[in-house]
Amino acid sequence: MDTHYIIKRSIVTEKSAATKDERNQYVFEVDPRANKIEIGRAVEKLFKVRVLDVRTANVIGKKKRMGRIVGQKRSWKKAIVTLAPGSTIQIYEGV
Repeated sequence: MDTHYIIKRSIVTEKSAATKDERNQYVFEVDPRANKIEIGRAVEKLFKVRVLDVRTANVIGKKKRMGRIVGQKRSWKKAIVTLAPGSTIQIYEGV
């Protein structure tokens, strides 16, 4: 799988910003078919950093209701990537 298809987008929230500062961890939305090894290699190749650890979580889409019609948000996969000390990803700086 191509590295640009594995990493879909970065997730910037208050919690992800706190983990970036405290533990040097970055959060990404990734392709659901990608495994931890592929995710780590993709981050290393795209951002030219050294990855120490990758944790993943499947986020199940919530059910939403509009009147009597019930729908569901999409499910997606989240990856929390821990970088080596001294490594940073530039897209997160200043956020």
